[in-house]
Amino acid sequence: MRTIEWHSGTVKLIDQRQLPHRLVIEECTDHYQIAQAIKEMHIRGAPAIGVAAAFGLALVAFHSKASSPHELLKELEEAALVLRNTRPTAVNLFWALDRVLAKARSNEGNLPSLKEAIIAEALLIAEEDVETNKKMGAFGATLIKDGYNILTHCNTGALATVDYGTALGAIRTAWEQGKRIHVWVDETRPRLQGARLTAWELKQLGIPATLIADNVAGLLMRQGKVDIVLVGADRIAANGDVANKIGTYNLAVLAHHHGIPFYSVAPTSTIDLSIPSGEHIPIEERDATEVSHIEGIPIAPEGFPVYNPAFDVTPHRLITGIVTEKGIVYPPFDINLRRIVEDS
Repeated sequence: MRTIEWHSGTVKLIDQRQLPHRLVIEECTDHYQIAQAIKEMHIRGAPAIGVAAAFGLALVAFHSKASSPHELLKELEEAALVLRNTRPTAVNLFWALDRVLAKARSNEGNLPSLKEAIIAEALLIAEEDVETNKKMGAFGATLIKDGYNILTHCNTGALATVDYGTALGAIRTAWEQGKRIHVWVDETRPRLQGARLTAWELKQLGIPATLIADNVAGLLMRQGKVDIVLVGADRIAANGDVANKIGTYNLAVLAHHHGIPFYSVAPTSTIDLSIPSGEHIPIEERDATEVSHIEGIPIAPEGFPVYNPAFDVTPHRLITGIVTEKGIVYPPFDINLRRIVEDS
């Protein structure tokens, strides 16, 4: 199945906390369950979170007992507030909620047609995500030459989207084109999305890959064993600064030092032109136990202070280019990102 799917009033999603050991399908029937799934990272990845939020509003519409369009709109606004308060960094969540709400507000029909329009818009967002990923994959694959060793961080595959993936989608496309490639998979502390999720996806796809501890990347670059770095994004500021999983900035600095191309792969829905620079992007800080424990087992002294930001910001000067579904954006990012987003 896809990472997340709509089934007539029920949302089914892969509980990514269980991978790679078990493939567990979770069912959600209201927006509170969707909110919990997002907050507790049953589902993660900026595009997937956005679709989950849209489906959360679709569940409200499907199950609503409202007697008028006005009442339903009020329910949607209240549900959207719950969903907005789950995770602050990934802008796709807010983009998807705003898009569904805008569709609902513009509907001038009766209650049944309003419900239908809301559900249809959420489904459209999900389908567009798949097509967007495939377009990004095609553009991203042009950067990958035969024989390349690619370094990636966190999980940017089908599990981070509805299907196919962003940065991992580009790698997948290159592999499907017959290019001989190899992927270095950062484990991605503290939640190990690289070790648990990216490694699992690459194994399913049969793409040659090797898992490494996060602090091995610099050594590989110095040894000439990394040709390109491909990562995702959770929010891209107007000037091209990229917020992504914690540890991304480290890789960008290392890649810049070693003269290795560094690209972010993300849909235009991840570009937030209202944010002038990365300094203004809200960074989520998560529970201390993610660092002090691994699968419930303590690895640090009890009560020891922990700082656990979920994301960091990579300055645009360290980024070679940003791959979108509309093409690859190069500096100056402040001009070219706006142009590609506003291009109809």
